[in-house]
Amino acid sequence: MTSYPTPVPITVAHGDGIGPEIMEAALSVLDAAGAALDIDTITIGESVYRAGNPAGVTPEALESIRRTGVFLKAPITTPQGGGFKSLNVTVRKTFGLFANVRPCVAYAPFVATRHPGMDVVIIRENEEDLYAGIEHRQTDEVVQCLKLISRQGCERVIRYAFEYATTHGRTKVTAFTKDNIMKMTDGLFHKVFDEVATDYPEIRAEHWIVDIGAAKLADTPEAFDVVVLPNLYGDILSDVAAQIAGSVGLAGSANIGERIAMFEAIHGSAPRRAGQDVANPSGLLLAAVQMLVHIGQTDVASRVHNAWLRTIEDGVHTYDVHHPDTSTAEVGTRAFATAVIERLGQGPERLPAAHYTQRGPITVQLKDRPPAAKTRLGVDVFVHENGTTPAELADRLVPLAGPLRLDMISNRGQKVWPGGAAETLLTDHWRCRFLDPDGSTTAAEIVALQSRMVEHGIEPIKTEGLYAFDGEPAFTRGQGQ
Repeated sequence: MTSYPTPVPITVAHGDGIGPEIMEAALSVLDAAGAALDIDTITIGESVYRAGNPAGVTPEALESIRRTGVFLKAPITTPQGGGFKSLNVTVRKTFGLFANVRPCVAYAPFVATRHPGMDVVIIRENEEDLYAGIEHRQTDEVVQCLKLISRQGCERVIRYAFEYATTHGRTKVTAFTKDNIMKMTDGLFHKVFDEVATDYPEIRAEHWIVDIGAAKLADTPEAFDVVVLPNLYGDILSDVAAQIAGSVGLAGSANIGERIAMFEAIHGSAPRRAGQDVANPSGLLLAAVQMLVHIGQTDVASRVHNAWLRTIEDGVHTYDVHHPDTSTAEVGTRAFATAVIERLGQGPERLPAAHYTQRGPITVQLKDRPPAAKTRLGVDVFVHENGTTPAELADRLVPLAGPLRLDMISNRGQKVWPGGAAETLLTDHWRCRFLDPDGSTTAAEIVALQSRMVEHGIEPIKTEGLYAFDGEPAFTRGQGQ
């Protein structure tokens, strides 16, 4: 076993609920395996929320994470209601942890699963999409959540997925989107995926629409290798993949940024199980294995992972995966950690052994792109109007258009003027599209249009500029157009 003369600084948070128990178990295994760690322990989560910090983490704790660059975190409890923020989202976005990496592996026949050949890595974009958390109530009847997708955000996580596949000997990367409907946001993710794939000709690249892709993943996960997804789809499907592999209690994850990385189990704090010495520490322990690989202690990572595999093979299981047909003993949290420690230096006899080689953190380099030529073509003005019809609203708006032209009105994205169907459900939230016939409208004229609307009792609640980039219109039409 390699001796590491200089311990690596890491930040550790014991979390809430079952967190302290599984963290104690995981750290006991790392220590016994010879991991060289200089641990700075911080307090996060429920106690910090209750002390009046809505983020659940203090500036001092964030500074520790910034200093060490490595964060091993147990699950935390986010209080419901009020102004409490998700600590995971706070840490991911504060430190730019753009890639969430979740290996989902079946351990058949020792852990029950319908998919014994499953070995899928889910790589989820971690910072944007609907998880930007920008929401508004705009009328009595309508609220909105903005879905923000950036080219840089897409390219970073997609390029990371291909680099991960190359580094770990994977042969295929699959993207899931819903770009048949969200043609611009999910369409951008798909477009960037196709562009990046050309830089990795040795890796097979494929794309699935997320609904049928999710069905295929649940039914035939053996068809996938590395899957890269936007944030929301990745959040949902990584849990699905972990569960069909055997149990969410067995899955760890890494959250990777350019300078900082966070490692955690994918499950929650399970407060009803706290203090009972029954929780499975495997997810956090396997996250710690990912951490050891990240900091270069690959022999210790292999040692821990193989001892864990041997423990699973020997049928020493916690309650969540215990089964009379495959288990020899049902043990608690501490006893499971002890069983792993007793098997350090051993490896599995039937499951594939883990062998991590020295490679260092995966890095990605984005390609430079010149800015596009941007031309203003008009504006969408959203208004709150009760008790009106599309035709009545159009009659009020047409005289106010000035140098613009009222092109259409939609309601929840469905075009209702001109034309429209009598059966369409109408709310009090209207999108009124004004187009510039010759492309010369200024920002001041857009503001003047809104002023005229206000003067005539029509109050804008939101506007969206309509532009062309390099001559291509960069906005969707309403459904029904």
